[in-house]
Amino acid sequence: MTSVSAHVALTLARHIDHVFGVMGNGNAYFLDALERSTDVEFTAVRHEAGGVVAADAYHRASGRLAAATTTYGAGFTNTLTALAEAVQAHVPLVLVVGDEPTSGPRPWDVDQIALASAVGARTYTVGRADAAATTVIAIEHALTYRVPTVLAIPYDVAARDAGPVPEAPDPRLPAPLVTRGPFTQATVHEIGQALAGARRPFLLAGRGAWISGAGEALGVLADATGALTASTALGRGIFPKPEFDLGVTGGFGAEGAMALVHEADVAVVFGASLNQFTMRFGDLFAPGTRVFQVDVAPTATHPHVSGYVRGDARAVAETIAHEVHRIAAEPSDWRESVDLAAARRHDAGEGVAPDGRLDPRSVAARIGELLPEDRVVVSDGGHFIGWANMFWPVASPDRMMMIGTAFQSIGQGWPSVAGAALAKPSSTVVLTTGDGGGLMALADLETAVRVAGGRGLAVVWNDAAYGAEVNLYGLKGLAKEPMLIPEVDFAALAGGVGAEGVVVRRMDDLDRLASWAAEPEASRRFLVLDCRISGAVVAPYQQEIIRVNS
Repeated sequence: MTSVSAHVALTLARHIDHVFGVMGNGNAYFLDALERSTDVEFTAVRHEAGGVVAADAYHRASGRLAAATTTYGAGFTNTLTALAEAVQAHVPLVLVVGDEPTSGPRPWDVDQIALASAVGARTYTVGRADAAATTVIAIEHALTYRVPTVLAIPYDVAARDAGPVPEAPDPRLPAPLVTRGPFTQATVHEIGQALAGARRPFLLAGRGAWISGAGEALGVLADATGALTASTALGRGIFPKPEFDLGVTGGFGAEGAMALVHEADVAVVFGASLNQFTMRFGDLFAPGTRVFQVDVAPTATHPHVSGYVRGDARAVAETIAHEVHRIAAEPSDWRESVDLAAARRHDAGEGVAPDGRLDPRSVAARIGELLPEDRVVVSDGGHFIGWANMFWPVASPDRMMMIGTAFQSIGQGWPSVAGAALAKPSSTVVLTTGDGGGLMALADLETAVRVAGGRGLAVVWNDAAYGAEVNLYGLKGLAKEPMLIPEVDFAALAGGVGAEGVVVRRMDDLDRLASWAAEPEASRRFLVLDCRISGAVVAPYQQEIIRVNS
């Protein structure tokens, strides 16, 4: 007998290699078929939100379709924050869930279709006769629109015999968007002319440029024009020549680097939405800078944009580079005339803050010196996100992921380690999390340790507070007591699940990271650095937010 759940599992297995989740009544038959009849690896997490988070991280680190699973009711509702984050971050993901029986809801059922819709995810419900075809449609939707879809299996059909699994067609995916026509051609020509004649040309790329595979084309364009380059936080590392790259724009950028961006006379932006953080709340570019944007959005996404091309970042970059070469102008000498190393330098603090606790800038800078070069950084949400982005460079955008920031949530750090570790099986996975988010996601501390083992480490920025709230609202005079957290010993918690924990109170305590990195992976344990930092040192990006909100 081949059940409806088996039809879903066997069809989905043709397009994925990992599933993350928690087993329950509603997905037991699906997981049984997955384990017995496919080569897909199932990784158990300890909280249903963690399944979606791990799958999300797996996609961001691998580029492959993500998959997660949970049961109905409470199992499904536990996923909603993580599901909303994946929607906001445009992550193609299939969430296989149990659902109420076709006869109607039971007392413990909820309207899962409405809940999924409320956070932006569409639901496809399988039946006895169409389970394989519906699974393909859900996959096609997720990949086409780069959004999570929910694939629901009603409780009373999950184990029903559905006969042999049919040969379902492959999902039909759209070709890269390349807009043609006289207006597009005229704008591409205008961009080429502007770059060719610019004295201080600048290229900015985001995650959309990475998804389109535009890195090489952008490198050619940068060399042809002599442009300085930079990226958004989710696009860092995309340009081939880091020696001419200013790093991340916005509040994570060094002041000297952002001053150079402000000097640009022509800026072309590829695959970036130009949100308020990237744009430094409108201060990134000078009023006289000509700003062009290339993106797949229907129209320009910021009022500073003076020329817009809707299209695939790689294809348009190649076309603009061809136009620049046709003009045959000499490239600008701007990037050879400035001290880029000095411009990229961040203030690393003095080691110890005035209150006697560690300066997080100094801790971050030292950790950045000690981390293995082959690393993937996964970040929870919170005030501390600035430190990794400022001091821990990565080689490419699939090696830095901030899961939670799209939806402004915290508590998604520990399970993201599992997804990244399985997507990058030879790399060191580094989690950066706060004490607030770290406690919220504590159920999956064990998952992170179990999956990543000796090639995983976590840095907990432990300031005994919800730092962002203290900075934004404590400074306004609101009562701070609800913003504070009793100081938790994360090193001891780590030891309880088989990791090695180190309390970092002095800079010398970070020497354990140096010796850990030098050890063979097989002989070391997951390392948790419980860094007791000062909450009085405010990250530059938060200073921008405070300024805007004041």
